[in-house]
Amino acid sequence: MSKIAVVTGASRGLGAALAEALAKDHHVIAMARTSGGLEELDDRIQGAGGSATLVPVDLTDSDACAAVCRSIQQRWGRVDLWAHTAVHVAPLAPVAHHDPGDLAKSLATNVTATARLIACVAPLLEVAEDGKAIFFDDARAGEQFFSVYGATKAAQISLARCWAAETARTGPRVMILSPPPMPTATRARFFPGEDTGALTSPDAAARSILAAIG
Repeated sequence: MSKIAVVTGASRGLGAALAEALAKDHHVIAMARTSGGLEELDDRIQGAGGSATLVPVDLTDSDACAAVCRSIQQRWGRVDLWAHTAVHVAPLAPVAHHDPGDLAKSLATNVTATARLIACVAPLLEVAEDGKAIFFDDARAGEQFFSVYGATKAAQISLARCWAAETARTGPRVMILSPPPMPTATRARFFPGEDTGALTSPDAAARSILAAIG
């Protein structure tokens, strides 16, 4: 049976690149809100001879995510690797002028949904021979104008670090990596007009990440 990889936030950027790279030796369960991006990803994966299951889902919908996990358990019985790249990117703003709606959405996506996903995916990773979960730290906590994104992303990484400490002896392996700067939509919102020539492509970053985790 093929190894099973779940990629949350798989429709674009690093998530899509990881899904494509993983599809060479995993069946990829690609989760994201954007159906069009998932379909384009599936075309690329199939064109390279891989296979994927597309799951258009809002990760803040806890019932829908729980149903996905139940379906994975019933069909495959486990998850070998989970890469969590989904994130809500609030616009840059001073702390005193943040938008309450952006804060609420960032908390729901970056913190609450992550905590619920950990609870949902953990049992599937625990039964794998070498289950792994990967999170990506680019919180920019404390940098000016990154208040909402920085705070909620830092909270997400704190959840991951706690989980890593709790499972250090028992598994699954929980890893927090810092990807290089990439020309993604997220970075473009933070640094509009930036010269992207010196940035690392998501495909190259994905290959490096997967080589590093073994």
